[in-house]
Amino acid sequence: MSSKLIVGAGCFWGVEALFEEMPGVINVVSGYCGGHTVNPTYETICTGATGHIEVVEIEYDSTLTSFNDLLEKFFFIHDPTQFNRQGPDIGEQYKSVIFYNSDEEKRLAASKIEQIDASGEHQNKVATELREVATFYPAEEYHQDFIKKNGKVCFHQLYVAQKS
Repeated sequence: MSSKLIVGAGCFWGVEALFEEMPGVINVVSGYCGGHTVNPTYETICTGATGHIEVVEIEYDSTLTSFNDLLEKFFFIHDPTQFNRQGPDIGEQYKSVIFYNSDEEKRLAASKIEQIDASGEHQNKVATELREVATFYPAEEYHQDFIKKNGKVCFHQLYVAQKS
C-alpha cells in the first residue's frame, strides 16, 4: 500500500538522496511546503518571504517500510536540534519539520522526539516542528535528483558518514 510523508531536514538535495536509498521507498520528490503563497519558486523561497520550507515528499510502500522506519531515518540524517538551519544552510526554509497526515502520525512523531530528548543523544532539545500536512509544490526539475545528476556531495551525506 502506497503512503506519503513530507519532511524537511535542511537542503532537500541530501535529504532526497538519502531517503532514495531506503528499502520500501518508491519515490522521493524535492519541493516546498508550509508557506502562504501559491506555486513558489526556489528564488522566492530563498528570500524567506513565502514561509515555505525545503522538503521532500516520500512515497513509500507501507507493507515494506513503516512510518516509524521513516522517522528513524529522518532523525538519523540530520541534527534535529538546530533551529532554522542545517550545517552551512541557514534560514527558516531549512528548518527541521514533519508534516503529519493523521493524529496517529503526529502522536508517533511527538513520541519519537520525547524519546530522543530523554536519551541525551544531543546536548540540546529537538527543534523539529510538527505540522499538519499542507500543499506540497514540487521544486524545479533541476533540483530533482540533483546529487545523482551532478555527482555532488552535500552536508547530509557528510553528517551521516561521521555518525557511522
